[in-house]
Amino acid sequence: MQLILISGLSGSGKSIALKLLEDTGYYCVDNLPATLLPQLVGQLQAEGYERVGVAMDVRSGASIAALPEVIQTVREQIPDLRCIFLDSRDDALIARFSETRRRHPLADDQITLHEAIARERDLLTRIAELGHRIDTSSLHPNVLRAWIRELIESAPSAGPILLFQSFGFKHGIPVDADFVFDVRCLPNPFYDPLLRGLTGLDQPVIDFMRASDDAGRMAQDIHRFIADWLPAFQHDGRSYFTVAIGCTGGQHRSVYLAEWLAHEFADRAKVMVRHRALDAGLKKA
Repeated sequence: MQLILISGLSGSGKSIALKLLEDTGYYCVDNLPATLLPQLVGQLQAEGYERVGVAMDVRSGASIAALPEVIQTVREQIPDLRCIFLDSRDDALIARFSETRRRHPLADDQITLHEAIARERDLLTRIAELGHRIDTSSLHPNVLRAWIRELIESAPSAGPILLFQSFGFKHGIPVDADFVFDVRCLPNPFYDPLLRGLTGLDQPVIDFMRASDDAGRMAQDIHRFIADWLPAFQHDGRSYFTVAIGCTGGQHRSVYLAEWLAHEFADRAKVMVRHRALDAGLKKA
């Protein structure tokens, strides 16, 4: 059996993720109390289910605190168990609740929406560390579906998945990053009219970056840092490790370096690449 566990903050896109799993052929269960997961898995295994998706969050009450220990137990039974945690900035969550006029599950007459979100973050701190975090703050639902599909379709890896993610500081720092590197000090192709409308995936921009000694030094420094510390994360049992590379708009420099690093580490780990500004269709700058 392949078991996908979905958790995250209210309003971060868990319903979208679970619906994607359902549409892909998974048997899905929403709002399951964490302590019931072993019984559910045992029952579904006995009935021959091969792909199962389960969503668990603060709606299940105090049982969510037991999820890390429950997962350790279930993983002995289901080796292919993957956890996806959906996160988002507070301002994006507040905007979504305002648009939908839904009530936050922790809200009452005594606390504000902002306070409810803060309380939820605190309750889910340990859960967020269990698997792959996705910052959905600026993601269109179709992009989120594509990223989740990529995760569930990837073959199980003996080591951690090393994710290189480009982003633009003007759009905010992604909350799912383990390390953030700022490359805004490098020469910017944006100021070349011939390169402005291109991205770090295009050969003219790649040639521009390769010609910069500073870009080469920055690339080697980041590579050296990750290479030195990746074994420690592997030893710690981490399944996912996200390195975010940021420039101003997330179009040129960060994209080039994320691609370069992914190529360099391809023979050392399972590597994935995401370009937040490009995938989200944010304004180029």
